[in-house]
Amino acid sequence: MILQVALDTPLRRVFDYRPPTGLGSHGAPPLGVRVRVPFGRRQLIGVLVGVASESAVDAPKLKAALEILDEHSIVDPVTFDLLRWAAEYYHHPIGEVFAAALPVSLRAGQPSLQRTEWWCLSETGRQELSAPGARRAPRQRALLARLGTLGCATSDDIGEAFKPAQLRSLAAHGWIVQAAAPATAALETRPSEVALTLPQAHCVAAILASLSTFAAHLLYGVTGSGKTEVYLRVIAAAIAEGGQALILVPEIALTPQLVDRFRRRFTSGVVAVHSGLSAVERRDAWRAAHKGEARIIIGTRSAVFTSLPKLALIVVDEEHDPSYKQQEGFRYSARDLAVMRARGANVPIVLGSATPSLETLENAATARYSKHLLPQRPGAAQTPRMSIVDLRRHAADQGLSTPAVQAMDRHLKAGGQVIVFLNRRGYAPSLFCNACGWVAPCAHCDARMTLHRRAQQLRCHHCGAHSPAPAICASCGQPLNPVGQGTERVEETLARLFPEAPLARLDRDTASARGAVQTVLDRVHSGEARILVGTQMLTKGHHFPEVSLVVIVDADQGLFASDFRATERLAQTITQVAGRAGRGSLAGEVMIQTAFPAHPLLNRLMAEGYEGFAVSALEERREAGWPPYSRLALLRAEAKDSLGLDVFLRAAVDCGRGLNQTAVKVLGPAGALIARRADHFRAHLLIETPARSTLQRFLKDWLPQVEKLRGPPGLRWSIDVDPLEVD
Repeated sequence: MILQVALDTPLRRVFDYRPPTGLGSHGAPPLGVRVRVPFGRRQLIGVLVGVASESAVDAPKLKAALEILDEHSIVDPVTFDLLRWAAEYYHHPIGEVFAAALPVSLRAGQPSLQRTEWWCLSETGRQELSAPGARRAPRQRALLARLGTLGCATSDDIGEAFKPAQLRSLAAHGWIVQAAAPATAALETRPSEVALTLPQAHCVAAILASLSTFAAHLLYGVTGSGKTEVYLRVIAAAIAEGGQALILVPEIALTPQLVDRFRRRFTSGVVAVHSGLSAVERRDAWRAAHKGEARIIIGTRSAVFTSLPKLALIVVDEEHDPSYKQQEGFRYSARDLAVMRARGANVPIVLGSATPSLETLENAATARYSKHLLPQRPGAAQTPRMSIVDLRRHAADQGLSTPAVQAMDRHLKAGGQVIVFLNRRGYAPSLFCNACGWVAPCAHCDARMTLHRRAQQLRCHHCGAHSPAPAICASCGQPLNPVGQGTERVEETLARLFPEAPLARLDRDTASARGAVQTVLDRVHSGEARILVGTQMLTKGHHFPEVSLVVIVDADQGLFASDFRATERLAQTITQVAGRAGRGSLAGEVMIQTAFPAHPLLNRLMAEGYEGFAVSALEERREAGWPPYSRLALLRAEAKDSLGLDVFLRAAVDCGRGLNQTAVKVLGPAGALIARRADHFRAHLLIETPARSTLQRFLKDWLPQVEKLRGPPGLRWSIDVDPLEVD
């Protein structure tokens, strides 16, 4: 018997081991258990993914595994199959794929399911507590008192303040006894406070009709149309018989408010899974899901791998959001894997968005997905009125035009809140010398440094380098001037223009501390903050009922970008941030500032909305042969030696052409948009095919050859299947 173990290494293979001593007649362990194995001079923990009768490794060289850590698989069967499929589809080392699915504590060998001991005071213990003997130690008395207060408690709860030896001592005296775990509170659904609109009711009925079978549903609703209420109704029905529901959200910032809303509707069983949790919190959430105790799991991208033995429904909120695509290491799409997981589990999946991705709209158009529309906001809320501000005709004060400032003043006086959106953090994107033309560069990248005035620093937003902000030019000694606007500068300008209106800013700089995002959101929801300035973090489905005006400071950032998805992302961003306005009783208004008011994208958005834009964008994609009408993969490579990097990539092109697959185009090498980052030169190859199966066959044959190529010292390369960014 040969154990095939997936180890957390960058090698695209499994490793063969003999069974550990003593396994003998017990038979093969189940797939999915963790195995401790020797690996060189180290010991590693991997996952058993196969059992074979023979190995390519010579018998004398075949080492024995040290220990089988689990009796049963640490993931449910559907998730196990999904992870194996993902490793093959994304051509990523299978050990790293399984490692990405597990909490850190499980990777380190901690038990997958913790046995919890419950302790209570005995009758003797109660007597001792009411009349403690003079000889009793203070710590023992304190422990008895705590149990007297709690009634029953776990070893972990008690162990936070007391040592295990003290617990054993009290048990030896008979003052405390082990008790059965209290019954888990039954999950109950509280009645909704709102009535469904007719379109919402139709959506709920259509989705419920597909329970216990695989079906993909696109919930296409305008911003503020009540998609979350549809989720809540469908989830309540899906888990009524003991099942579990998985809800994916694009950002950690969205998780607390969604968890809070679900906990108001469901009495128990709601847990969050995301990278912002501590290792212990994430382990406990994973265990609760794995045991089936957690009935509703809400999480970001990596939550798609959570072990859910009773999965009944998957929801992907804001399915268009690029945050669902992992951009480093294991480059997977959580949205696409969620669809595959639903198919494997034979359960329905709901993909919700006001601005669905073009791939999802194409799937709906070809009947792979069922499309359900929510065309209106419920109640008195109306779609906001949109207008364009021509920056060529109107003066601007640090990016804010006169019409925008006047509108802000009007809405603030009427009691509304205002959102000012600019997808550029920092104070100014450049520090410039008017005398000699010097611009502050990053010493490690082909990029400029961004000024962060509050921190008095220049920072590179690409490699993280930073330095003190100079006041004078190092070349000519003249004063330096910040050029352009970031959120910090806009915040400063607004504080000067509206000194009586409290401000809040939401971007990566202000959201770095734990709890900072929720603090900002609480200030907005309470009405304390009247103006909210922020980046794309504002577009992620937030509900601000008192916001009546949205100002988009610079709509031109994506109009002329080189990436073929840039216009789609821009249209989604404008539509999403505009959708924050007018969600309550106040009428909404959106002002879009641009220097190109005649641009077709902006005009189509104004006249036909996102749906009209999507129709024309899909037609352009079809004519150009871009996804969803073709399949792409991107081989990214970087090294400190630019010539050696080019030689490696050209050799990779030759390997691809040698396979004689005429339906495959290998384009490049081409330098990245920022060709040098963190002292490494970056370039890529683009692989284009008309069909997914053709791309997979090519990569399966091509990548083993690429792995054998010699490259310059320090070369790093990766393959990105279905890339979101081609730069």
